[in-house]
Amino acid sequence: MLNWANRFSIFCFMDNNDYHFEKASFECILAVGSKRSVQLTSGNAFQQLRSFYDQKPGWLFGHLGYDLKNETEAVTSSTTDHVGFGIGFFFEPEIVLRFADGKLRVICGEQEAEEILQSIEAEPAVTKQTSSLHIPIKSALDKPSYIRIVEALRNHILRGDCYEINFCQQFFAEDITIDPLAVYQQLIKVSPTPFAALYKLNDKYCLCASPERYLKKQGDLLTSQPMKGTIKRNPDKTVDEINKAALQHSSKDQSENVMVVDLVRNDLSRIAEEGSVNVKELFGVYSFPNVHQMISTVEGTIKKELHWTDAIKATFPMGSMTGAPKKRVLELIDQYEPVHRGLFSGSIGYVTPESDFDFNVVIRSIFYNESKKYLSFFAGGGITFYSNSEDEYEESLLKTMAIKSVLK
Repeated sequence: MLNWANRFSIFCFMDNNDYHFEKASFECILAVGSKRSVQLTSGNAFQQLRSFYDQKPGWLFGHLGYDLKNETEAVTSSTTDHVGFGIGFFFEPEIVLRFADGKLRVICGEQEAEEILQSIEAEPAVTKQTSSLHIPIKSALDKPSYIRIVEALRNHILRGDCYEINFCQQFFAEDITIDPLAVYQQLIKVSPTPFAALYKLNDKYCLCASPERYLKKQGDLLTSQPMKGTIKRNPDKTVDEINKAALQHSSKDQSENVMVVDLVRNDLSRIAEEGSVNVKELFGVYSFPNVHQMISTVEGTIKKELHWTDAIKATFPMGSMTGAPKKRVLELIDQYEPVHRGLFSGSIGYVTPESDFDFNVVIRSIFYNESKKYLSFFAGGGITFYSNSEDEYEESLLKTMAIKSVLK
């Protein structure tokens, strides 16, 4: 199916990889081709998106880039985006396929469903990666620089500039060629996650193994699931359970998590019915192949008079990838991170004809520009006053483990 999708210049594939933390309407969904599209530009990007949808309400797929922060918090960016996804892009697909209950269905498309399915069946499977890629990975920051910056950020916290800040580092490779589909399949084999995505926009690919939801709208219910707190899995079941319990009761991780939960509650309260915002789950610990993660769930009822884009505008960028207070930490991120985040810590998702939507958090992802032969990925974590800079550095490397195992 992915080889068939790759015939098109644009496609978006989203897969929950059989995680059933909630009742889902599908296991995976694929949108290919573009009837019409909108490349968001700075200045009034959210109005552009709203107008584009309202012209013809229907299925939309696409992304929200990190630099939409400049639209929501009146900040600027001083670094360069080397991959080039832009601040946002959405397309009305030619065909939408949904896999659920063991069946693949065409839910949108002008061709006959049988013709589309036969075309997919005739396509050969993605060729598996048979040997190690051995891609030479470089880091935009060496360890001493990373530690110096974490200490500088802790000083900002001590002075009262912020309470928590998400600091990330970039890894990259130049002049390399990969098969994005094969690498994505290998990544998902190593690290299957509930909000995975393979997204192609012309010559740019995002290979996303995200475990985190940014925001979902179903009817009038909004759901956000901020993730803060990570600990490594252990093949020894006894040790693994000890690690899981340690994360569950870690005061540092709980502190990070509750700060983000409070930020999400505050964001949602701006667009939710009075009294409807509540924390459905606090400090839930969920297990993935390589790590345990602490995830909380916050819900609220969107005000009836608001458009779905208002919910995105009020909550973007997500608190788990920024910190608090949001405007100040966005300024500090731009000051201390030497590389543009681009689509990293943005979001990929879809909107339905009924104005429902579901968007992930773009983390644990590989970004690849096929024309430039440029590849990058990022990792980081939430810095608080109680953070240990050495531990933060090691945690950021832990989050790249799956990606590095695939690329090397």
